[in-house]
Amino acid sequence: SNDHVVRMYDAERWGDPVLSVRMDWPANCASVDPYRRLMCIVGDDPRAVIVDARSGQHLVTLEGHADFSFACAWHPTGLSLATGNQDATARIWDARNWSRSVCCLPGRIGAMRSLRYSYDGRFLAGAEAADFCHVWDVSCGYRRSQTLDIFGEIAGISYTPLLDSCESHHQRESLFVGVNDPAYGSVMEYRRASEDRWGDMAI
Repeated sequence: SNDHVVRMYDAERWGDPVLSVRMDWPANCASVDPYRRLMCIVGDDPRAVIVDARSGQHLVTLEGHADFSFACAWHPTGLSLATGNQDATARIWDARNWSRSVCCLPGRIGAMRSLRYSYDGRFLAGAEAADFCHVWDVSCGYRRSQTLDIFGEIAGISYTPLLDSCESHHQRESLFVGVNDPAYGSVMEYRRASEDRWGDMAI
């Protein structure tokens, strides 16, 4: 929040926060790892902070970005973390060695405002503030990517969860992109057309 405090609530009870973490700057995004041990917090500062998700103790400060950060997301294995920044990049961090980012993924024109890993961990999607959404192939070390050219400001992105089914992953999983535009507001659905390409359908 802009009051420099990150609060975690129990979604079943919605009482007082179960954890409050005070920061030196306004927080824009927080994400807990799949094992609920670590939390990443980013905000109006180039640094990202890793804290203990149970005690709130500050553990590690990640440095590498050049401007304020708006997004963070954990890989489903909990071994990698992605952070998105106003410097128009996303950085990937190895949770086994926080000393520096393992790669820097460039955007096109603006801040990387939203990041999501697919539920199988194969892809990372990153949305800029407007017009562009990028999908990186995690399996090849993020070296292969596809850029989805979208008209309008992007409200956010999300993958559909994988369901228990005999269907293959690429038949079931979709990437949704929310477009926040007075004239062209919509939700775009992108389905995996092949093992490494995504096709689109507007709804």
